[in-house]
Amino acid sequence: MGRSRRTLPEELLLLALDPTTGTTAQPQSLDLGLAGAQLVELALAGRIAPDGDRIAVVVPRPTGDPTLDCALELLRRRGAPVRAVNWIGGPRLGLRQTYLSHLERCGMVHAVAGQMCGVLPTTRYQATDNEISREIRVRLDSAIRTGVPPDPRTAALAALAHAVGLGKHLYPGNEGRSSRSRLRDLIRHDPMGGLVAHAVMDVQNGVAAQPRRNPAPAGGRQAATADGRVGPEPARGVPAQSRHGSMARAVAH
Repeated sequence: MGRSRRTLPEELLLLALDPTTGTTAQPQSLDLGLAGAQLVELALAGRIAPDGDRIAVVVPRPTGDPTLDCALELLRRRGAPVRAVNWIGGPRLGLRQTYLSHLERCGMVHAVAGQMCGVLPTTRYQATDNEISREIRVRLDSAIRTGVPPDPRTAALAALAHAVGLGKHLYPGNEGRSSRSRLRDLIRHDPMGGLVAHAVMDVQNGVAAQPRRNPAPAGGRQAATADGRVGPEPARGVPAQSRHGSMARAVAH
């Protein structure tokens, strides 16, 4: 996979990054969303595919992206298709920090050292080029405003943004209510994005142990439906850790 295109985890993180404070919105649920975004990115790259409510590796060849390839290898080692909720709900030590550090190396954000309560060292991340974040927002805004079915990448990004609760961050207040509703509705435009977004919400709702009842239609792809569910507030105790990377800095939430 070339680096000319930003990956979905990177775009989701840039959407969540507050340009003023340098903090990330919805930090707990965002960790789940980043794990889900990896699955969608791997599916778009043709490496995995949905199998009912499970994820199957179909092409184990590396993508060239180290973080995605780590996830792909972990999926491959499972041997059998893994349920999306079990994958997303697993421990995720440092996944958000891994992507923040990558964005810093790429020059899209820069780290700002600080202290929490005047004692604990923290690091905030400021965007170095707000044009990138604006371009991502324009894609979402266009899909919401025009009603034209978006491309799979944008549809999946919208589904993930809704699932982790970024709607109220992107479109706040009563004036943003209709936009938040349309953001939720975009979940139906990409089957893989819909499957992963529902899995993220299921983990937050604590129902990861229950298999989803709607079977995949013929061909092995599961159709995602806009069932009207609104993403919950991030649950306390939701695992916010990952197998990928180590926490290099404390991030202020």
